[in-house]
Amino acid sequence: MAQMWNSFDTGGHLAITAQTIEFPAGGGDRVHAYLARPDDERRRPAVLALHHMPGWDEFYQELCERLARHGYAAMCPDLYCRFGHGRPDDVTAKVRAEGGVRDDSVVADSAAALEWLKSQPWCSGRVAAMGTCSGGRHALLVGSLVAGFSAVLDLWGGNVVMGADQLTPARPVAPIDYTDRLDIPLLGLFGNDDKSPSPEQVDLHEEALKKNGRDYEFHRYDGAGHGFFYYHTPMYRPEQAMDGWEKVFEFLARTLGGS
Repeated sequence: MAQMWNSFDTGGHLAITAQTIEFPAGGGDRVHAYLARPDDERRRPAVLALHHMPGWDEFYQELCERLARHGYAAMCPDLYCRFGHGRPDDVTAKVRAEGGVRDDSVVADSAAALEWLKSQPWCSGRVAAMGTCSGGRHALLVGSLVAGFSAVLDLWGGNVVMGADQLTPARPVAPIDYTDRLDIPLLGLFGNDDKSPSPEQVDLHEEALKKNGRDYEFHRYDGAGHGFFYYHTPMYRPEQAMDGWEKVFEFLARTLGGS
């Protein structure tokens, strides 16, 4: 497939719009979301970006903007909105202290976000769920439990495979146990030096996908650990990250019908 990165026409016109919005989320609550999309009236496929444990942060704003520059509408709900507001690090510390956001809350907010996206005149109706770290786990969970998504992207999601001692009231079921309900294509990106998920856990997940005849593709990177896309941290691995972004855009073009 042709390279997706740096493939724009220098004689063309590129414009995106990005802003914080509110939408009717799970339970009817008004929740903040960051929305970025091409600044035109064309109907576009969309990506629901589910943020990582560091919170609803600047990295996810920039992730949405990158997706928008490549022709997708990208919406990132603040999954921690009900815990209060402040600096992302401070809000995340509060969320951690209270045991984390509940899986059922994430699923409800994602279902509501999907409905909201599909109701917009600029949305083509094809939407992928995507996340990194805990957001990758959430994307897989949402893609398995919420009807209407077209694809799911799990980027190094930890705790997809969970032992009985790891289950909690907030996270009562391991996402791998919903593999038989995942009826949309899945892209997984993983670092072979990661500890959560470890290569062995990725193997177990892949075995479950094969056993259930699921449509998936996994890519594993030597020399990379957890969070290798995170250019603002020592975890960043530029060569692996850029190849990973190519895989993301190829997968989105194939599953969402292009931008």
